[in-house]
Amino acid sequence: MRFSKYFLTLLFLTVCVFAKAQQQTLTLQQCLDVAIKNNLTVKQDSITAQQDRINFVQAKDNMIPYITGGANRTFSSGRAVNPVTNTYITQSVTSDNYNLNGQVTLFNGLALQSAVKQTSLAFQSGKMAFQAAKDLVVVQIITNYLGVLDAAEILSQTKSQLAVAKENVDIAQTKENYGANLTASTLSDFKGQYASDVVNVVQAQNSLDAAKLSLFQLMNVPYNKDADLQPLNAEDLKGQYGVDPDQVFNTALQQLAEVKAATLARQSAEKGVSFAKGQLYPTLALGSGIGTNYSNLNSTSYFDQFRNNYGTYVEIALNIPIFTNHVKKNAVALAKLNLLNYQALEDNTKIQLKQSVETAYYNMAAAYKRYQALQDAVAAYTTSYHVQKTRFDAGVITSDLFLIAQNNLDATNLSLIGARYDYLIYSKILDYYQGKLASF
Repeated sequence: MRFSKYFLTLLFLTVCVFAKAQQQTLTLQQCLDVAIKNNLTVKQDSITAQQDRINFVQAKDNMIPYITGGANRTFSSGRAVNPVTNTYITQSVTSDNYNLNGQVTLFNGLALQSAVKQTSLAFQSGKMAFQAAKDLVVVQIITNYLGVLDAAEILSQTKSQLAVAKENVDIAQTKENYGANLTASTLSDFKGQYASDVVNVVQAQNSLDAAKLSLFQLMNVPYNKDADLQPLNAEDLKGQYGVDPDQVFNTALQQLAEVKAATLARQSAEKGVSFAKGQLYPTLALGSGIGTNYSNLNSTSYFDQFRNNYGTYVEIALNIPIFTNHVKKNAVALAKLNLLNYQALEDNTKIQLKQSVETAYYNMAAAYKRYQALQDAVAAYTTSYHVQKTRFDAGVITSDLFLIAQNNLDATNLSLIGARYDYLIYSKILDYYQGKLASF
């Protein structure tokens, strides 16, 4: 019985530890899902798109007839008009009136049609802006996720360097105890290097914490310093990106949601000018209605009056805007200025895009070149390190020459890690500009 109790307790603790470990490991997809769900800009653009959809639906509904109905009961006393004989009487009167009216616009300078096109384009622009907001969050999360992995790999490298430094101190201390060090400064040299590597580990840990904090802030969730990220399949770099900046830019003009949103917004503003101009034209409308009434002065029954007193009408109404305090004229001027604003916005979007593409492309190319050069440097410094270590162990050279070789190799390895992740990050940005955020 006691064994079963201990076994169940151990099993429970094991499950809890495993579950906790699972919860502390985040995948890239989880980060993306959380960030998109919590991002306030994405939420706002989603609401705006829904509002644009309602405006579009209403613009279409404005083209169909509208119908109104009414009913009222009136109590009067004293001198009044008899609703039956249309003569004056002095008597209490109770009367009911019912009506049903409808009207449809036949022509108003095609303003209604322009409004439908305008709101339709605005709705499409809103959807593209919503997609662009999500895309931006995706690229931000991916680049920050890679930044965390970069910082984690650098921390791992600095810890490895610290372990080597500790081993060197221990060996030097042992030799010092037996008076076997080549120079009096050998032990202090290695202790100094160890202290420097401790600082490097602290700085690397701080950089990792800062990168994680940035990622959690992008996801808009409380920071969890103990969370780990699932490594990505960041294989060896594949070389040059394969397309030039002009090709990336031309593809982005066709694929990027942000550009589509700006273009559709400008087209919507063009239809807004057409709508405002349509308001300057006369409006022709067709209307009709039916009504009936009841009065207590009539000896006929309520339902007979309701059935027999009805009347109908049909009307054609022409409304000509002769002078409207320049309201409609100024509306046209404002619509034209609004169009100029959206044209400038579209142009600026394309200019900023081209500059961003060029910056990302040349940063990517520079990172790749730096990565290639650093690979050669790592190979050379690795050979130099092994030669100097062999010579140091044999007592041919002093510790300062050995530490120079070690520091050169360590620094180059760290730079290689940075160049590798820089290339990956800028490659992902270029993928974003082409509307194809490729998976790892």
